[in-house]
Amino acid sequence: MNSPHTAAAEHTEDPAAGGCPFAGDALVIDPLVRDLAGETRQLRDAGPLTRIDLLGAQAWTVTRHAEARQLLTDPRLVKDIGVWRLWQTGEVTREWPLIGMIDTGRSMFTVDGAEHRRLRAKTAQAVTPRRVAELQPLIEEITGRLLDGLAEAGADGPVDLKTRFALPLPLSVVSVLMGVDPAEHPKLHRIYKAFFSMLTPQEERLAVIEEMDVLFRAMVWEKTARPTDDLTSALILADEGGEPLTEEEVVGNLKAMVAAGHETTIGLILNAVRALLTYPDQLRMVLDGEIAWETVIEETLRWDTPTTHLLMRFATEDIEIGGTLIAKGDGVVISYRAIGRDTEQHGPDADLFDITRPDPIRHMSFGHGPHICPGAALARLEARIALPALFDRFPGLTLAVPVEEIRNLPVLTQNDLESFPVLLDA
Repeated sequence: MNSPHTAAAEHTEDPAAGGCPFAGDALVIDPLVRDLAGETRQLRDAGPLTRIDLLGAQAWTVTRHAEARQLLTDPRLVKDIGVWRLWQTGEVTREWPLIGMIDTGRSMFTVDGAEHRRLRAKTAQAVTPRRVAELQPLIEEITGRLLDGLAEAGADGPVDLKTRFALPLPLSVVSVLMGVDPAEHPKLHRIYKAFFSMLTPQEERLAVIEEMDVLFRAMVWEKTARPTDDLTSALILADEGGEPLTEEEVVGNLKAMVAAGHETTIGLILNAVRALLTYPDQLRMVLDGEIAWETVIEETLRWDTPTTHLLMRFATEDIEIGGTLIAKGDGVVISYRAIGRDTEQHGPDADLFDITRPDPIRHMSFGHGPHICPGAALARLEARIALPALFDRFPGLTLAVPVEEIRNLPVLTQNDLESFPVLLDA
């Protein structure tokens, strides 16, 4: 039997071709993300549910808003990989390149029901609205410092907004929140980049996962011996609401929170800047105070979601939805980018970025139901500080290359850009 990785290669005759070819009755999701816009349209138009092929492993994906809301609150869909038929039969193993995003160890992101509520409650105790609001001066200070560095780096020509601003800002903030030593930032960036990239050989990816576990386990040991004022220490010490977290649970929450706490915000900031520079009339409306930055953020989250596909939930029994039967043991992916372009939810112009939409922008880019992203408020706060500060400092900001030359990294789950070259003064 072919491995999932080998099987995936057999589905695409021309490896240089973009688009979304078929593997049997399933749409093949391009791991190199060469035509995200085209793939999004094809998925949405095939919805509300359709079969997809993820590097040789087939699953369902939901691409419409209404059906996604229904499935995300359905207790028959769970995070336990042991329910997945392909895992049970051995068709998917640890050699599958996406396994690290599903079989991540025990944390609030991988359990359901009462255990999920227990693990999530511990995090909620430390990521309260008040705690997030208290981070505002820190975010403003980091933003100002990074803008100073951006000005220096871009004084004589193009500068990469991602590496100089959009990446270090949320990584610095989530590190303070979680208590990560800033000296570990280069290592964290290298680890997460290799973990998410579809170009990383699986043997190397498994080694990176082990390196990540070692790094965060050592951090948990240090915080257990010498707790400080951060979320990791709070998770270790939390004993309200029943049984304290185990070391594995703290490490699992820590790994996922650091990843989600910076990857999502990188995409949100860059996608908002790209949209505004692509639609200068709308940028002018924002800079003139006609439209609030909060509206820009919500429309960006709808139109160009930081998360492309969220892996994965599994059916504990047959589920019928939208005239489609999800069989017991099937995997279900949530395709948030296609959901954000749902014409039934957002109107016939859903493919357009438009901050003047007359109705409130109701999206679900941070999820819905019990597993809704616990860091949504923090991501919004960072964007709400970073975006106006960036344009106040550099009102002549422009793209240094045509917008169509901005490429996605080969990351299947995040809407992650290779780079974002800009000129600070046109």
